[in-house]
Amino acid sequence: MIRVSESRPRVSEKQLCELVGAIARGEQLALHALYAQTHRLVFTLSMRITSNRATAEELTLDVFHDVWRRASVYDPANGPVIGWIMNQARSRAIDRLRFEQRLKRTNDQPGDPAQSTASDGPQEAFALKEQGRLLRHALQGLTSDERQAIETAFFSELTYRETAVRLNQPVGTVKTRIRSGLAKLRQMLAGALKGL
Repeated sequence: MIRVSESRPRVSEKQLCELVGAIARGEQLALHALYAQTHRLVFTLSMRITSNRATAEELTLDVFHDVWRRASVYDPANGPVIGWIMNQARSRAIDRLRFEQRLKRTNDQPGDPAQSTASDGPQEAFALKEQGRLLRHALQGLTSDERQAIETAFFSELTYRETAVRLNQPVGTVKTRIRSGLAKLRQMLAGALKGL
């Protein structure tokens, strides 16, 4: 359980930047100080998005683990420390919500689509197979950069930022490739899936 510390005086942006710099150098006390100043904000945002205290506590710890790992890439020119931390919190909370919704949809279905095809009949089995074939074919119509960005983000369930780190590309580039790739996929699949 996350312990809420007594109220502390707010620190300046300069001091927060200095803490992030110290964290980048591996100073654990700096992480502790940053956590003490900002964990309530992260927890509150996570709680608002997920509506689950245990999940919000877990996400708060995950965010500060990310801060520890990624402090060296923080650039004050891109915005204040609080904004950087809150963006990570927001992304993680939204990703968790999406994951749990996908999990719920999967668990709400009467069974694995591959296993239920026998009871669904040959037409449904054929339609599932055909949808998979069409998707694989449509993916081949993307540029290799678009396909790589989409596969990395969606199949590994990563945020834009995590995808950018994994692909060693700027976040804006990754977002653009995913958007353009998804637009192409929608266009290619729209007509093809109507016939199924």
